[in-house]
Amino acid sequence: MEFERIYWEEIGASAEVTHFHADNGTDELHAIIHIEPNEDVFAQQLKRIYKAEELLASHPRFKNAGVVFKRYFLSDSTNQAPLIGNYNDSNVSIIQQPPLDGSKIAVWIYYQKNTLIYNENGMTVAEHNGYKHLWKLGMLESKGDSAWQTECLLINYEEMLLSFDATFADNCIRTWFYVRDVDTQYAGMVKARKENFIEQGLTEKTHYIASTGIGGLPENTKALVQLGAYSLVGFEPAQQRYLYAPTHLNPTYEYGVTFERGTLMEYGDRGHIFISGTASINNKGEVMYVGDIVNQTRRMWENVETLLAEGGMAFDDVMQIIVYLRDMADYKIVSKMFKEKFPNTPYIITLAPVCRPTWLIEMECIAVDKRKTNFKEF
Repeated sequence: MEFERIYWEEIGASAEVTHFHADNGTDELHAIIHIEPNEDVFAQQLKRIYKAEELLASHPRFKNAGVVFKRYFLSDSTNQAPLIGNYNDSNVSIIQQPPLDGSKIAVWIYYQKNTLIYNENGMTVAEHNGYKHLWKLGMLESKGDSAWQTECLLINYEEMLLSFDATFADNCIRTWFYVRDVDTQYAGMVKARKENFIEQGLTEKTHYIASTGIGGLPENTKALVQLGAYSLVGFEPAQQRYLYAPTHLNPTYEYGVTFERGTLMEYGDRGHIFISGTASINNKGEVMYVGDIVNQTRRMWENVETLLAEGGMAFDDVMQIIVYLRDMADYKIVSKMFKEKFPNTPYIITLAPVCRPTWLIEMECIAVDKRKTNFKEF
């Protein structure tokens, strides 16, 4: 994997890029674009983000690369989202999780090379070598409480999967639940998700789905939950394995939630690890280092590193990181810690409360490594 930091002085923007080179077939790239605030209003910052995306697309590294998905992190989604021209696309996610570098907007973009990317039945499909990677982001419901909205979103998504002869239980790899006022609305989301999963045959005796459930404000002020999901069609069940790290983490069902800590997908030429939102917790489900942002950050890293190791990877294989902070006053110290530990990994630090009030920080990431198996190549 290669890392490159690109800076465009003329527009005050930078991109941190990781590039996984395939021996044959599909390269993967992740980019996180940051801009300097420059005391600009949002429209001016958005214009500079778009210019940075345009310049990145023309960079030699991105030749023949197509956009699989984008996630925009905004400081005020209700007022800013309508200015983003493609925000209703199935592969675009917009959420109010303010970047803590002082800007109003940042974007994470996932690219693939030599891939057929198209829209079908409301999904963005990246198709190659017999696989269909299905992306559906920004799903909203504006009626009812958080439990009702979660149930509606999951049912709608499950119905969409049926058009691909897929099911949520068999084909969904990763989900994101963004919850408005997470301290009060998270419980309703958790209850509805658990009930839906039971109906789908997902229990602690089968498996759950890698996921992040985090504070975030959809642009629709009546939406209490926003759902994003990634599913895969065309793989063998043996290609998927769940990561537990029992020395450091407990099963999530022990404290009433229903997600996997991490998921490993193996292909003939590589492995993918999707690490769920992970915080400072021990294998008894207890929050570690309450009130201590430094030690919570270190314990969070230790937990993620242990999950990665269980899947045969390490931090050097991580393609991107999203960091969620509860208190913006912790930004300076956390930013310094991440800069020292991850000098060659794209990351963004956002303001987003974690689902337990005593958790000060959480992170998620995607890792990729080269490996040889008997499965079809990616």
